[in-house]
Amino acid sequence: MLKQFLNLKLSQKLSPQQIQLMKLIQLPTQAFEQRLLEEMNENPALEAGQEDEYEADEFANEDYDDYDDAESDRIEAEDINIDEYLSDDDTPDYKTQVNNYGDEEERETPFASPISFHQDLINQLNTFILNDEEREIAEFLVGSIDDMGYIRRSIPDIVDDMAFTQGIYTDEAMVEKMLHVIHELEPSGVGARDLQECLLLQLKHKTPTEYVDLAIDIIENQFDAFTKKHYDKLLQKYSVSNEQLKKAIHEIERLNPKPGGSFTGNNKVTENVVPDFAIRIVDGELELTLNGRNAPSLHVSKDYQEMMQTYKDSRDKSTAQKDAVQFIKQKLDSAKWFIDAIRQRQETLFVTMNAIMHYQEEFFLDGDETKLKPMILKDIADMVGLDISTISRVANSKYVETPYGTKLIKEFFSEAMKNDQGEDVSTLEIKKILKNTIEEEDKKKPLPDDQLAEILKEKGYPIARRTIAKYREQLDIPVARMRKKI
Repeated sequence: MLKQFLNLKLSQKLSPQQIQLMKLIQLPTQAFEQRLLEEMNENPALEAGQEDEYEADEFANEDYDDYDDAESDRIEAEDINIDEYLSDDDTPDYKTQVNNYGDEEERETPFASPISFHQDLINQLNTFILNDEEREIAEFLVGSIDDMGYIRRSIPDIVDDMAFTQGIYTDEAMVEKMLHVIHELEPSGVGARDLQECLLLQLKHKTPTEYVDLAIDIIENQFDAFTKKHYDKLLQKYSVSNEQLKKAIHEIERLNPKPGGSFTGNNKVTENVVPDFAIRIVDGELELTLNGRNAPSLHVSKDYQEMMQTYKDSRDKSTAQKDAVQFIKQKLDSAKWFIDAIRQRQETLFVTMNAIMHYQEEFFLDGDETKLKPMILKDIADMVGLDISTISRVANSKYVETPYGTKLIKEFFSEAMKNDQGEDVSTLEIKKILKNTIEEEDKKKPLPDDQLAEILKEKGYPIARRTIAKYREQLDIPVARMRKKI
């Protein structure tokens, strides 16, 4: 049975210009410069540099809307949440990788053409004497190695896969034989099926010593006790001194659990972060500046303006001339809009960071992280009168240079918790105190989460044990058992 319903829905549509403004706001410095170059290449009516004074006076009040009935869109970014307008396809690169870096000329370094991790392994295989069947299997095994250097598949699965996908029919014994060849390649440990095998391969490539032999025995026969740091059990099992076990453990700790990750060809070139803002302390007061690369000098082309004026003064307005002037008007409007959008972007960035700076004034004056106040996006949005989504786009991708280092702005935001005095304190402050407490603990008897909770409670922060565990994981700090040292 079909039914009809009448629903009323109030929605606010954004113009393409408003959406483009939001995209400009979320771009960090380097990405913004790239976007600026693209716009200038696409629009010949947009020119860089200061406009001559007489040109500015002559065309300051020019209204290009006299030439058609189209209405220009006014950019209003306030109180608009545009998340639904920006699809995943429009997500800028900085969301998935660090691309806030310096000028190309700053980054130009002569590098040799990099070779991939897998190609390097294939090149090493060429030094072995193998028949055609062996080489095909060995190369298939190399192709099965992940970026961390592991083959995370069973030999029977590999045998079946070669038969179905490559038409290579072999048996498990031959694959096992070729796997031993792979294990001879560098970096040592490559081709392992799991961490235990990876560590064993590396230890067996070392020059035999008393401690290397003990380390091999531990990994081969007492791997579970080692990973759980049951050192008392190992001391009893091998009847060795604390010093002997410590040296054997040291041999293991020097190994690389991710041999593929150490390959130079896998590493991305480290980019230099370009701060979008700078905060200085001048005569005891905070001073904020916006990176000048975010404020380029642009103006509308004089030639295009003169072409428009020529058409306006012309008596003969043919169809061809109308088409040409429509194109000129489009480019002039686009140039004017882009210049205005950049100005609004500058204002949005500055007022947002200025509000953050004053909100966290105590921290910026002395750099003590425990003085960071609880701060959420809404706090800043209310201060500057912008939408929360706009504040998020500024904070999520921009860096600020401070006297205490260059910081990602979003790191200044945190939730609030109550201390034993009923005062709001930042979760960042609590994490800092937790981190300091763990760093100062006796590593022979590391503190479990319940004891850490008690210590923080004594310091005035009544935090539950499960919250301690959550913050510890966020700080990438392992549990007490894994922090234990001999």
